[in-house]
Amino acid sequence: MLKDVTLAQELVELDKKHFMHPTSSIAQQQEHGPSFIFTEGKGVFLTDISGKKVIDGMSSLWNVNIGHGNKELAQVAYDQMAKLAFNSCFSTLSNEPAIRLAAKIASLAPGDLNAVFFTSGGSESNDTAFKLARHYWILKGQPNRQKIISRQKSYHGVAMGATSATGLKPFRDFTNSLAPDFYYVDGSSIEALRQAIELEGPETIAAFITEPVQGAGGVNIAPEGYLQGVRSICDEYGILMITDEVITGFGRTGTFFGIEHYGIVPDMMSFAKGVTSGYSQLGGVVLSDKMHQDFIQLSKDTLLHGYTYSGHPTACAVALKNIEIIERDNLVENSKNMGAEMLKGFQYLQEKHSIVGDVRALGLMGGIQLVKDKETGEGFEKILSPKIVSEAAKRGLIIRAVTFDQDTLVFAPPLIISKEEIAQMIEILDETLTAVEQELAKGSLSL
Repeated sequence: MLKDVTLAQELVELDKKHFMHPTSSIAQQQEHGPSFIFTEGKGVFLTDISGKKVIDGMSSLWNVNIGHGNKELAQVAYDQMAKLAFNSCFSTLSNEPAIRLAAKIASLAPGDLNAVFFTSGGSESNDTAFKLARHYWILKGQPNRQKIISRQKSYHGVAMGATSATGLKPFRDFTNSLAPDFYYVDGSSIEALRQAIELEGPETIAAFITEPVQGAGGVNIAPEGYLQGVRSICDEYGILMITDEVITGFGRTGTFFGIEHYGIVPDMMSFAKGVTSGYSQLGGVVLSDKMHQDFIQLSKDTLLHGYTYSGHPTACAVALKNIEIIERDNLVENSKNMGAEMLKGFQYLQEKHSIVGDVRALGLMGGIQLVKDKETGEGFEKILSPKIVSEAAKRGLIIRAVTFDQDTLVFAPPLIISKEEIAQMIEILDETLTAVEQELAKGSLSL
C-alpha cells in the first residue's frame, strides 16, 4: 500500500510539472494535481491508481462505444502491428485495412455517401471537410464560395478551422487568429439560416455544417423539421451540407449515424471517436458520389491535403473489428433501448429534485438542465453543474458539465451498458442531487 501511495505522489508531481492537460484548468491542476490517475478499464468501469472504481458515464470523451478493456481490439492491433504497423498513403500508396474500412463505412453511411478521406481525429475531419468544400468550388469555377456557416452552441473541434466553425464563443475567444469567413446562426431557426445566406450572398457560401445532436453545446436535439429544412435550403441555394458525426456516429444515438433519425443525406459527413471506440486515433470524411465524381473529373493535379496518419493500417484494422463488434453484439439497438432507460431515469430525477429542469436524450446521449426555479427556468447565480460533477465523481460516476450560457450535465455511457448499470448510474445521481440540495437549503454550499 505504501508503494502505491508513493507511486501516486510521484505521478502527481510529474503530472503537474510536465503534462499540460487538454481542455483543463491549469490552476486546478497545479493546486490539486490530476483528479484521477486511471490505470485500468473494464466494460463501463474505470479504476484509478488508488483502486477506486467509477462508472464512465461519458465513454471517456463520447467515444469508448464498445466499452473498456476489449481484448479483441487489443489482439487485432497487435496482429496488424506485427504485420504492417504503418505505411504512408501519400502518392496513391495503400494498404488493405484502409481499403476495407473505406468500403465498410461507405456501406454503412446513408444514401450515396461513398468516398472516404481518412484523418487522425474529429478536429482534423472537420478541417478536412472545410478544405475539401472550398477546393471543390474552386474546381467548379466558383472560387468565391468560401464562407462556412454553422449553428450557435455547435462544437466542431479545436484545430484552427474547426475552432473557427465552433458556435461556442469561449472556444473562439481562446485565440486571436481564427480563420476568416465563418458565420454562426440560431441553431433552431430555419429562417435565420435563410437570412444569413441572403445577407452574405449564396454565391459566397461553400457549406453549412451541423451536428445531428449538439454534443459539447449541451446535448441539444434538433427541433422537429429543422434538419430537413436545412437540407432543402442548401439544395435551393446550391450550398454543400456537412453533418458532423464525430460524436453521434457509430451507434451513439440509437442509429448507426445520427442523421438517420431525420431521413436526409448530407453532401459530406465527418466522423471519428466511435469508429475505433478510442482504441486507436482515427477519423475521416465521407463524400457523396456526386462530389467524388466531380473530383475525379475536375482534379488534374495532386490533392494537396493529407495527414501522416491518413489511412493508418493499425487504426483501420482496429476500426474494422470495432464495427464488427458493434454489429455482432447489436450495440446500436442496445443504445436505443438503454437510452430510453436512461431518459426514464432522468425523468424520475426531474420529478424528485427541485433543481432538475429540462431532461433529454437520444440514444445514449443525454442532458440534464439545472435550475433554481422550474416554473421560470431561472438558473443559479453561480453555475451548479461543476459541483454536481465533482460530487458524483466522489460517489463513483464520471459525467461532464456544460457551462456555456447554461448549466447542464451531459452523459454518454458506453453502448454496452446494461439496465442494471443504468440504474446504478441514476442511483448515484439521485444521491448526489440530494446531497447538493441539502447543502443549498442550509446555505453551506461552496461553489
